[in-house]
Amino acid sequence: MMNSIQIMTYHSKNKNMKQAVLSLSGGMDSSTLLLHLLANDYQVTALSFDYGQKHKVELERAVELVKYINDGYDSEAENIPYQRVTHQIIKLDGLSQLLNSSLVEGGSEVPEGHYADENMKDTVVPNRNKIFSSIIQAVALSIADKNKSECSIAMGIHAGDHAIYPDCRQDFRDADFDAFIIGNWGAENVNIFTPYIDGDKFDILIDGVKCCAHLGLDFDEVYKRTNTSYKPIKYTTSECVMTEDGPKMKFDFKWYSDYKSASSVERIEAFIKLGRPDSVEYADETGPVTWEVAKKHVEEVLLTNK
Repeated sequence: MMNSIQIMTYHSKNKNMKQAVLSLSGGMDSSTLLLHLLANDYQVTALSFDYGQKHKVELERAVELVKYINDGYDSEAENIPYQRVTHQIIKLDGLSQLLNSSLVEGGSEVPEGHYADENMKDTVVPNRNKIFSSIIQAVALSIADKNKSECSIAMGIHAGDHAIYPDCRQDFRDADFDAFIIGNWGAENVNIFTPYIDGDKFDILIDGVKCCAHLGLDFDEVYKRTNTSYKPIKYTTSECVMTEDGPKMKFDFKWYSDYKSASSVERIEAFIKLGRPDSVEYADETGPVTWEVAKKHVEEVLLTNK
């Protein structure tokens, strides 16, 4: 269990802001960390990475969440709970075809089940967090140099990642940061901020509830703008509409989360513990399903893996 999260008081719009660069995947963990940073008086530069992942919908969710947060920002308020978020997507073109992982385009099928299963190692993307952290470190150091102040590197890694993903463990993070310090002038002005590293997804959700209340954001609206699924499902709908040229078919599509991949199982388990439905919409090979269907499946998976 991680240490208790401390939420600071509202800041004045004239107050000097702390700076942080966040790795924002569009998933539940990094999205909650974004809320945590805003609630704790940080000016946030959020970076998302397009590395050829199959679940590219997570990038759309990151954009949607930042827009939702920024649309709620009131620059005229005397006391405001947060500052606008700067967000950028970094494209790593050509990388996916060089990587061996089920999570990237051209990779094998993403396995289903629980993270305790051995085949979940197929979801490791070689050196992914190292690639991301190198870019984040460079941006954080640039901000620190420009502003002549400290800047934090924020990552939403948590204890549930440790068994499968070695680059989420504390010893890796320490070694990586040591290399950054050795290799850069002024790196002492950059620090690491990983508040969830000893917690799990349930702890993260608890923090999310507190942060949403503090920031005046709607919890369900926040989390429906996140994607944890490694096997998102795209459903296309069609309807006949009348145009000036006569009837034409109009096609539309919508992304749903699966509820069988390990990442989704872990997320749904956290919402079950929280005692409230997930606002993300779920589906399977038959089409969209209710929260109760997804919940029942995960409860059965958890019983099997006790």
